[in-house]
Amino acid sequence: MSDVSRILKEARDQGRLTALDYAQSIFDDFIELHGDRNFRDDGAVIGGIGSLNGRAVTIVGIQKGKNLQDNLNRNFGQPHPEGYRKALRLMKQAEKFGRPVVTFINTAGAYPGVGAEERGQGEAIARNLMEMSDLKVPIIAIIIGEGGSGGALALAVADKVWMLENTIYSILSPEGFASILWKDGSRASEAAELMKLTSGELKKMGVIDKVIPERGYFSSEILANLKTAIIEELEQLSLLSTAELLEARYQRFRQY
Repeated sequence: MSDVSRILKEARDQGRLTALDYAQSIFDDFIELHGDRNFRDDGAVIGGIGSLNGRAVTIVGIQKGKNLQDNLNRNFGQPHPEGYRKALRLMKQAEKFGRPVVTFINTAGAYPGVGAEERGQGEAIARNLMEMSDLKVPIIAIIIGEGGSGGALALAVADKVWMLENTIYSILSPEGFASILWKDGSRASEAAELMKLTSGELKKMGVIDKVIPERGYFSSEILANLKTAIIEELEQLSLLSTAELLEARYQRFRQY
């Protein structure tokens, strides 16, 4: 098995820590908030408020399940438009009260069902991209498993984008890439080799800013390292004025 195939397998491992695990372990007194105030609560997106080193933080994440029933409840981590609208509601609330935002991303992509499209899936993602680009508080986005397509990018327009070592981030799934390129989704591993979707490759290209080591670490060590990194980064970002923060974010994405 190639290194890329191994990372692809590990990124999708059902035993990985979920967004809710990170929210509850890294942040003190995490309180989950629900609903988009428009249609319903989407279990594929979790969000709420917690405390980190004495600072109130808004946390948003895409949640996969840990077993079949949980995955059914979470729609296998594929958000509907109301999930993205819930995320945006919480991020705008964070802006109002001056709380930084930390997002945890693990999705193969947004849900492509008929109902989701009827309720404005594309518009919901596009609005998140637009609003996050101008959100007047620091944002850190962290890929904790799969980061697939616009469904992931809708929570990743951030000042800093990080990836855990054994995760992936790409424009679409390797299966989708293989189906388009070769009309054969079974060649996903071959496609993954071409796509430059691993944390190491993306760090070299400047798409992401930091790789959080995983190999050989236990979950407790990863959580401790990530908590320290978030605290340090938020301290640095808080030194910037709003104008400096937004200009740096603009230039970060403008370079692509």
